[in-house]
Amino acid sequence: MGELLEEFFRRPYIAAKIAEGKLPDTWRAVVGDRIAHETTELKLENHILHVRIRSSVLRQELFYQRDALRDALNEQAGVRLVNAVIIR
Repeated sequence: MGELLEEFFRRPYIAAKIAEGKLPDTWRAVVGDRIAHETTELKLENHILHVRIRSSVLRQELFYQRDALRDALNEQAGVRLVNAVIIR
């Protein structure tokens, strides 16, 4: 029974949905508590992550690190979840 459940959760669609549900925790793990606190919106649509940040200084810094953020989020999630990051 345990093997069947493990196989079920390894399916790409199921693994992606689980990773999507854990996205706020994954975001906090990647960017840290301070930036996570300044984040007002975190929405994933069609593998594009839309992020709203209150602080203009942090927003500008994250804008330059979009590709690194995408790679770190996907690595932390264990699946290809995010193809692009849009910072607003």
